[in-house]
Amino acid sequence: MTETRLLIKLNRIKFGENLGRLDFDDDDIDDLAVSIGRIGLINPIIVRKKGDMFVIIAGHRRFTAAKKCGLEKIPCYVHEGKETDATEITIAENLFRTDLTPIETACMVNDIINNNIMDLDQVAAAMHRSRRWVQSQIDLLAWPSDVLEIVHQGKLSVSAASNLALVEDETYRNFLTRNAVDSGATARTTAAWLQAWRAMAPPEEALSAEPLPGGSAVLPAAPQAPCLCCGDIKRTDALATVLMCPRCIGAIRNAESR
Repeated sequence: MTETRLLIKLNRIKFGENLGRLDFDDDDIDDLAVSIGRIGLINPIIVRKKGDMFVIIAGHRRFTAAKKCGLEKIPCYVHEGKETDATEITIAENLFRTDLTPIETACMVNDIINNNIMDLDQVAAAMHRSRRWVQSQIDLLAWPSDVLEIVHQGKLSVSAASNLALVEDETYRNFLTRNAVDSGATARTTAAWLQAWRAMAPPEEALSAEPLPGGSAVLPAAPQAPCLCCGDIKRTDALATVLMCPRCIGAIRNAESR
């Protein structure tokens, strides 16, 4: 693996296809832009040649800040190794030097595999993880969008959200996710909610349901669930069974939030 240092115009540099981070903190970029404007870009970014352009391997934030403060050229290391080597550098830059959200990490893994840059085993080796963990990142992206959003925003842990992702009733799942975020629910609590929801399902649906994700906490002896009206967490044996359609459940929740 070799690298050549060059001064390259910003209009010849573009973002990499496998950028892990979905968004940048504007304040951090502004602060970095001020610093670069005063003393220049001390740490060159890493790029690779692609046609007449250069694609960023590492240094997306530095590139964005340099562009923001009006620089025309910046120092770059041009990576001349294989694409898999370049991807491993991007993984290290994103995973080990910045705090990616779980969703950003999953997107990065999924893009690398879908674009046939690395296979499951190569990604596992590059990220120092098991093959099962890599597969779990791909599976995570199949979760409902409302569950993915609260995980990306850091409002709920992946383990707690994994149980809510298995609740197929969208109205009831939204109700549960709101309660989970408000109460800071743990994986143990959401596993109990999932069990309670399955207990309300017709027997044939409950029997055919997917098992809880591997590694989920042991369920408490008495499952708990939030009250439909007040949202307080109660033991399911202390709650009354109310037969209501999703539309009416949504109406009650909307009235309660006003």
